[in-house]
Amino acid sequence: MDPQDHERFREYVEGRWSSLLRLANLLTGGDRHEAEDLVQIALMKALSRWRHIEDPEGYVRKVMYRHQISRWRLRRPHREPTFATPPADFGVADGTSAADLRITVGQALARLTPRQRTMLVLRYFEDLSETEVAATLGCSVGTVRSTTHRSLARLRRLAPELDTPERAATGIPSSNLPKGAHT
Repeated sequence: MDPQDHERFREYVEGRWSSLLRLANLLTGGDRHEAEDLVQIALMKALSRWRHIEDPEGYVRKVMYRHQISRWRLRRPHREPTFATPPADFGVADGTSAADLRITVGQALARLTPRQRTMLVLRYFEDLSETEVAATLGCSVGTVRSTTHRSLARLRRLAPELDTPERAATGIPSSNLPKGAHT
């Protein structure tokens, strides 16, 4: 790698690390160590092909998606993390409601299976269409639809407080939830 390419790669990593880590954190269900590993694996693969990559952001994100997919396709037993239940006064209007909502959504996502979490992250946090998700994951649009539907249903069961009158009283608009998650 010549010095110019090395400098471009270094600038890319410095500028995009936190954004890529946030995405990886969503994909791994909040496991900080796994998220860092996922970003580092994607960046290592990008480094080896850096000279030939036209869209570094797209390349790195796709490597992250595909690596995460290969992890949930492995046949290891699924361990579901446990979390404390949210406090009864979830709707306190002191400015922490939005943070509480983010924490609750993050905890609920962490309790989904890796496949369900990946589908919801790609669909609603990355804002990809069903067709784009299907192409990214190498499955049919019907699989994306059915998995997304089941994932949202499970998310509602895991975190019913996301769509309660108390949450509405906090002033947090339903638009902060993924599309379809509040119906």
